[in-house]
Amino acid sequence: MDNRKMSRLRRWVREGIILVLLTLVVVWGVDLYRQPTLPASFSATPMQSIDGKMHDIAALSQERPLLIYVWATWCSICRYTTPAVNQLAEEGGNVVSIAMRSGDNAKLERWVEKKQLKMPVINDENGALSQEWQVSVTPTLVIVSKGNVVSTTTGWTSYWGLKIRMWWAGV
Repeated sequence: MDNRKMSRLRRWVREGIILVLLTLVVVWGVDLYRQPTLPASFSATPMQSIDGKMHDIAALSQERPLLIYVWATWCSICRYTTPAVNQLAEEGGNVVSIAMRSGDNAKLERWVEKKQLKMPVINDENGALSQEWQVSVTPTLVIVSKGNVVSTTTGWTSYWGLKIRMWWAGV
């Protein structure tokens, strides 16, 4: 390789690294801006899923990290994130989901059955819970360990992104 090609290659690598770093800073900033502010008592309130089972966040997050997935049937991005979260749940991942303003239990049950979701679904029919938690964006993913929030992110994420976040929270 001549010097011009080497110089051009170094410049592309340098610009690529700068682009990746800038992207990471922007993503981190957006997540920080849209991060929900959960009340101190959020993990102490048991919640009932549409199948009638009670879910205690503090208890579920004691042994291993818990993923709380806030989504909605009307959310276009959730269409791409929900299958990844559901796959994690099918594989035994510690997952609880909250459907925000997605209709009454009967309507939500039909939707869950149609999509063959295996994760517990808590119905936040009127949005009171998401408002209390200050969740303004769907999807929102909150990882809780031992009753404390350790990570939040909003928007699309991949299956492997979820796996890595859950692993990191458990380290």
